Amino acid sequence: MNIFGSSRSPINGWNSKKSNFLHRRFSLPVLALLFFCSFFLLYLFSSYSSFMPSTAFSTSNSRQCSSRILDLGERFLFYAPHSGFSNQLSEFKNAILMAGILNRTLVVPPILDHHAVALGSCPKFRVTDPGEIRFSVWEHMLELLRNGRYVSMADIVDISSLASYSSIKAIDFRTFAYLWCGVDLESVCSNEYNLKQCGRLLAGLDGNVDKCLHAVDEDCRTTVWTYKNGEVDVALDVFQPNEQLKKKKNVSYVRRRRDVYRALGPDSKAELAAVLSFGSLFTAPYKGSELYIDIHEVSGDQRISSLIKSIEYLPFVPEILSAGKEYIDKIIKAPFLCAQLRLLDGQFKNHWNATFLALEQKLDSILQDGNEPVHVFVMTDLPESNWTGSYLRHLARDSNHFKLFLLKEHDELVQRASKKVMAVGHGLRSTSSAFGPSRIHDMKNKCTSERLPDILLYIEETVCSCASLGFVGTAGSTIAESIELMRKYGLCSDQNSTPS
Repeated sequence: MNIFGSSRSPINGWNSKKSNFLHRRFSLPVLALLFFCSFFLLYLFSSYSSFMPSTAFSTSNSRQCSSRILDLGERFLFYAPHSGFSNQLSEFKNAILMAGILNRTLVVPPILDHHAVALGSCPKFRVTDPGEIRFSVWEHMLELLRNGRYVSMADIVDISSLASYSSIKAIDFRTFAYLWCGVDLESVCSNEYNLKQCGRLLAGLDGNVDKCLHAVDEDCRTTVWTYKNGEVDVALDVFQPNEQLKKKKNVSYVRRRRDVYRALGPDSKAELAAVLSFGSLFTAPYKGSELYIDIHEVSGDQRISSLIKSIEYLPFVPEILSAGKEYIDKIIKAPFLCAQLRLLDGQFKNHWNATFLALEQKLDSILQDGNEPVHVFVMTDLPESNWTGSYLRHLARDSNHFKLFLLKEHDELVQRASKKVMAVGHGLRSTSSAFGPSRIHDMKNKCTSERLPDILLYIEETVCSCASLGFVGTAGSTIAESIELMRKYGLCSDQNSTPS
């Protein structure tokens, strides 16, 4: 019988040929080959196990902290940033505030890709569950490391002013992941081993772990965090789902205002956990309340009151600020107006007329003063190739009255500033010295990004903050709000800025 051929033995002939078939199929050479393969696989498995890093998460059933985390005696605060840079920066400030109130070391995250992770809508009570968003953020952070695109929030935003607060400590996510997962540095930065299990633990997908992890599963659908505001704790918030939403979407959530210190501070179960893991920390004013965090004025805690004022405005790192000012001094070289025009994303693509009208009115008022040509720095997401038929094309052609300036990602000034940012490495420098300078040095050598970060947005915002003829921003844009804040704090007061 040829078992590899197309012909088959009749069923009634099987018994008579059975012994002959078995003899040929399991002949001595075949048995010897099978024995050798089994022995070789066993050897590979034992060798791999002996060289594999010792980690608390090597099996799917492990639910305990790495000894590296516990031995430090530190208590950490992790959170899950999301959406665009402006939202991530807002969450970062909220995370600093929460870490200060709860006396925990903040895990400083990288800057995530724009909308790589989305929250959803708090007003509609339709958001991603905290555990799910934590795990998505963990996976994306590892992807950034694996692809050599990791840029820490502290590489871009200057947090050196927080050094005056002895209770505010920070640790870079890369250092934290090394401690949390219990693997070597190369494994964290190359994602050589499957780190999903320690990500699951951090996300709280399998529940909390005593003295190790407390995952905060209260989100904007049920909770508004407060702190020492004189209110009755766990009182109802003024914003609740309306009857139409309850019936149409079967929403049954009840939003309560809870003091975060009472809920997650001393004398709570969360206090004993080495890691307190939040989901989103995004908030915004809404219908007389806040979507998630309502901590603006604190009575009886001068330290936190001072911290709130300090984090209202966190400047970019010096390398970015210098690049913006250099562009003004060497390229624009005259008083100018900044136009921040968001035209393509989300709601903004349907409001071109209103956006351009505001710019046109501002330019007309400047022209009446006899300043020609008007220098205009344009910050927009609309490519020049798509300007045809728009007000921007009109401005570009009217060289007698207007002179436009644009920065691009591959401009020499932007590339040079990007190299400086990565060479300094503020992110790893922000890690508390308590974790050891040698460890931080090793992390910097082994976890440096392989690609230059895209810092165009931050330089553009810096240039706009110094626009001496004023600023026209897109209504509802968080980027415009960020620039207005920079202008409020007088970053370029020496440039004789005028009110927008």
